[in-house]
Amino acid sequence: MADRTDVLRAFDELLQPERFRDYGPNGLQVEGRAEVRRIVSGVTASRALIEAAIAAEADAIFVHHGLFWRGQDGRVTGWMKQRLALLLGRDVNLFAYHLPLDAHPQLGNNAQLGRVLGLRADARFGEQDLGFLGGRDAGGAFANAGELAAHAGKVLGRRVMLVEGASGPINRVAWCTGGAQGYFEGAIAAGAQAFLTGEISEPQAHYARECGVSFLACGHHATERYGAPAVAAHVAAQLGLEHRFIDVDNPA
Repeated sequence: MADRTDVLRAFDELLQPERFRDYGPNGLQVEGRAEVRRIVSGVTASRALIEAAIAAEADAIFVHHGLFWRGQDGRVTGWMKQRLALLLGRDVNLFAYHLPLDAHPQLGNNAQLGRVLGLRADARFGEQDLGFLGGRDAGGAFANAGELAAHAGKVLGRRVMLVEGASGPINRVAWCTGGAQGYFEGAIAAGAQAFLTGEISEPQAHYARECGVSFLACGHHATERYGAPAVAAHVAAQLGLEHRFIDVDNPA
């Protein structure tokens, strides 16, 4: 068992949210009971995750996508009221870390996505150094962008949208999880031959064809399933707490 303030301190010390300019508040977003025994981690603080965490008798939930974002409507109605009512009614803490969770060099979303894909990062790029750049852990190259897309699809368990750039082997892969399609130009400038993220917008297909750098859209949720459980498990082990990851399926 640990005090809520000790859990928050452990997350803050690990993820250093003060270093980031973010789109919403990082840290404790909803205050629950003071004593924490069990943490449930997940990607998004959806009603489905909150209900599953309550069923698992969690004292705290740790997520990447919290409830509060800059510029949103501040009224507590509809889906917001439903989620908050569950958390407050069961006295469950909600911890959320957005960009700090993406960026952590070992446990974050980008580092963990690289781990599961067998990619080794040797450089960072983009705003706040969120993008990772490197090659295969085992050395060598992907034969082409199609092989990289097939590999990512098999590992992540979903169809990958590929816009091919130049033909030939892929030695340098850049990646940034979630909705990081805006990092594509930075990846091109950094020397990547392929860029992997969660989503694609209209301009990126043209950039890929015109610049010869392949673009892979692998799913926002699919690319961000790995950081939250890695961080929550680390803190739980540090404080002697129970931890369970609950993956709420999302096709996005």
